[in-house]
Amino acid sequence: MESSEEDDYFPPHEWITPQSSINSIYQSDTEKGIRKVCSELLELKDAVENLSGNTQSKYLAFLRLSEEVIEMEQELIDLQKHVSAQGIIVQDLMSGVCRELEVWNKYSSGEPNSEEDIADINQLLHNDLEDPKITFLEMVDVLLAEHKLEEALSAILTEEKSSPELCDLKGNTSVEGSSYRLAFLKKKEMLVDKIVGITEQPYISITELRKAASGLVKLGKGSLALKLMLNAYDSRLRKKIEAFLPSCSTYLETYAAILSELVFSTISVATKESTLIVGDMANYMNRIVQWAEDEIESFVRLVKENSDSPETAMALRSTCICIQACLSHCSLLEPQGLKFSKLIMVLLFPYLEEVLDMNFRRARRRILDLTKDDNLEFLSSQLDLPVSIATPSGFMFSGIGKKFMTIVEDILDQLTPTVISQFGRHVLNKLLQLFDKFIEAVIKTLPGPSEDDNLIEPKESAEFKVETDAEQLRLLGTAYAVALELLPIAVEKIVTFAQNENKDRGGGSSENISNVSVTSVDYKDWRRNLQHSLDKLRDHFCRQYVLTFIYSREGKAKLDARIYLESKGDDLYWDLEPLPSLPFRGIFGRLQQLASVARDVLLGKEKIQKVLLSRLIETVVMWLSEEHEFWNVFEDDSVQLQPLGLQQFILDMHFIVEITVCGGYSSRIVHQLVSAVITRAIGTFSARGIDPQSALPEDEWFVDTAKTAISKLMHGTSESEISDPDEHISIMHHDISDSDESLSSPSISESLDSFASANMGGTDSPVYFTDPET
Repeated sequence: MESSEEDDYFPPHEWITPQSSINSIYQSDTEKGIRKVCSELLELKDAVENLSGNTQSKYLAFLRLSEEVIEMEQELIDLQKHVSAQGIIVQDLMSGVCRELEVWNKYSSGEPNSEEDIADINQLLHNDLEDPKITFLEMVDVLLAEHKLEEALSAILTEEKSSPELCDLKGNTSVEGSSYRLAFLKKKEMLVDKIVGITEQPYISITELRKAASGLVKLGKGSLALKLMLNAYDSRLRKKIEAFLPSCSTYLETYAAILSELVFSTISVATKESTLIVGDMANYMNRIVQWAEDEIESFVRLVKENSDSPETAMALRSTCICIQACLSHCSLLEPQGLKFSKLIMVLLFPYLEEVLDMNFRRARRRILDLTKDDNLEFLSSQLDLPVSIATPSGFMFSGIGKKFMTIVEDILDQLTPTVISQFGRHVLNKLLQLFDKFIEAVIKTLPGPSEDDNLIEPKESAEFKVETDAEQLRLLGTAYAVALELLPIAVEKIVTFAQNENKDRGGGSSENISNVSVTSVDYKDWRRNLQHSLDKLRDHFCRQYVLTFIYSREGKAKLDARIYLESKGDDLYWDLEPLPSLPFRGIFGRLQQLASVARDVLLGKEKIQKVLLSRLIETVVMWLSEEHEFWNVFEDDSVQLQPLGLQQFILDMHFIVEITVCGGYSSRIVHQLVSAVITRAIGTFSARGIDPQSALPEDEWFVDTAKTAISKLMHGTSESEISDPDEHISIMHHDISDSDESLSSPSISESLDSFASANMGGTDSPVYFTDPET
C-alpha cells in the first residue's frame, strides 16, 4: 500500500520503471526457482531415505540368514553326534545279546535247534570283532564333516601304519579285508578332495597352502600337490600383473623390468616352496621347468602388448632394460637348477632386433630430413651437443654434424651393457649405415650433381645448398670430425663400458650364451668403412670443385689443348722468364685461395687440409689424363704441332708437381699421374714427327723454371706476368658463383662420367691419416 501511495505521490515517467514493477518481476522468478530447488531436494531426500531403508533391511536379512546358517551347522553337528551315539548303543546292545546267548547256551540242557541258529550266532560274534574298523571309518566321517582335516589326516596315516591290512595297499591282493581296504581308500580320497578344495580357494594364504600341499604329499599325492601349488602361485602372479598393468603407461621405461621382477621372483619362490614340501625334486623338475617356461612366454607377450611404438627411443630403452633384468634374474635362478637364459634369447632377442632396426630406420629418416629442416641452423656452431659429446676444439663444428651426433647418442644412450655385448656388431653396422646417410645428406648440400644418380633423384632437389668455399670446407671438416673423432669416441665408450660390466659380473651367466661383442678386428673394419664413406665425400667435393674452374658457364673447357698449338717464335725459349700457361696459373691461384680459407675454417686440422688439396691436384691431373677431347686435338692430323707446345705442356705438368711440393702435400700418386701424362704427351708428339730429344731441355730446367714461377706468383716479383693469372682467377671466381648453371652443361656431365670411369681410386689412393708426402 505504501508503495502504491508513493507511486501516486510521485507520478512515474515513461523512461523510469517503478520499483514495485521491478520487485514483482524478479521476486516472482526468484521464488519460482527456490520452490523448484526445494521440491527437488525433498525428492532427493525421499530417495535417500528409501535407499537407506532398503540397505538396512537387506543387511538385517543377511545377518539373520548368517545366524540361521550357523545354527543349522550346529544342528548338523549335533545330529551327527547323536547318530554316532545311537550307533554305539546299538553295538553295545548287540554285544550284550551275544553274551546272554552264550550264557544261555552253556546252561541249556538241550542242543541248538539247528545249524542255522549256530551260523547266526557266529555271524553276530564275527561282526562284533570288526567293530574297531567300523568305528574308525565313522570317526573319519565325523572329522571330515566337522572340517577337522588335520585330525582326519593324522588318523588315516596312523591307521595306515598300524593296520597290517593297510600296510601295503598295492601289494595285498587277498580277498580277506578287501571291503575294509576299499572303504579306507574311499575315505582317503574324500580327504584329498577336501584338501584340494582348500587350495582352490581364491584368497588362500601361503601358510594354508603349505599345510594343504604337505598333507597331500603325506597322502602320497606329491604330483597333485605340486600341480596345486603351481596353480596357486600362477593365480597370485596373475592378480599382481593385473593390478600393475594399468600403470604401465606411467612407467614406460621400467614397466617391462618390473614385470620381469614379478614373474621371476614368483618362479623362484614357487621352486623353493615346492622343494621344501615335495622334497626330492628329481621326478618333478621337468614339470616346474615347463610351468616356468609358460610363465615366461606369457610375460614376453605382455611386454610386447604394452610396449610403446617400436620405433621410439623409449621402446628401445624399455626392451634393453628388460633383457638386462631378465638375464640377471636367470643367473640367480641357475643355483636352483633352472636355466632360462637361452629361452630369453629366443623370445626377446628377435624383438629387440626389430626395435633396434625400427629406431635406426627412424634415425635414417631424420638424417635425410636434415637438409629440409627450416629450423636447423645448418652451418651454425651454436647448437647444443649432448654432454657425452665433446665438440672438437678450435674447429667451427657445423649444425648438421651436431644434429647427427644427437641422433646417434639418442640411440646409443638407450643400450645396456648386455645388449651391447650381444648386439655390438649389429649396432656398428647400423651406425655405419647411418653415417652413409649422413654423407649423402652432406653431398646433397654441396654444389653439383651427386656421384650416384640414384643418390639424389632428379625431382628431389635439396632444400639447402652451400655456396662459398668456407661453407663447403666446414661441412667437410665436420664430416671428418664425426668419422674420425666423435663417432669412434661414442662407440669406444659403450664398448668399453660393456666389457667392464662383463668383467664385473665374472662373465655373466654360466649358461652358454653366444657372445658377439665387438672385437678389435671388427672395430678396425668399421673404422676402415667410415674412411671409405669419407673418401666418397672427398671425391665428390674435389670433382665438382675442379670442374668449376676447368669449365666456363657456357660448358666450354678453359683447359684446352689448343693453347699448346700457338707458336710465339722459332726460339725454343719463347720468353726471357718462362711461366706456366694461363689456365695452370689460374689453378695455382685458386688453390692458394682455397688453402688460405682452409687454414681459417679447418683450424687445427692440417692433415685434412693436405688431404683435400692433394686430392684436388690428383683430380686435375686425372681429368687431364682421361679427357678424350683434350688428346684428340694433339692426335688430329690436320693440326700442326710445335715443339714449343710440348715444352709448354711439360712445364705445366712440372708446375703441378711443384705446387704440391711447395704446399707440403706432395704424394706418390701425383708423381705417377704426371709422369704418365708426360709420357703420353711425348709419345703423341713423337708420333707426329717431333723429336723430343732435340725439342726439350733437361728435366732440371723444367723443375727450376716451375719453382721460379711459383716464387714469382707467390711473391709478386714479376707484376707483368702475375697480372694475367689474377685476371684469370677473377674470371674463374665469377664462374664458380654460378656453379649450378655451369655444372648443368652437357660437357660437364660427360666429364663426370669420365671421372666415374676412372673411379677416383684406380691409382690406389692411400688413406691420408698422416702427411701425404710420406
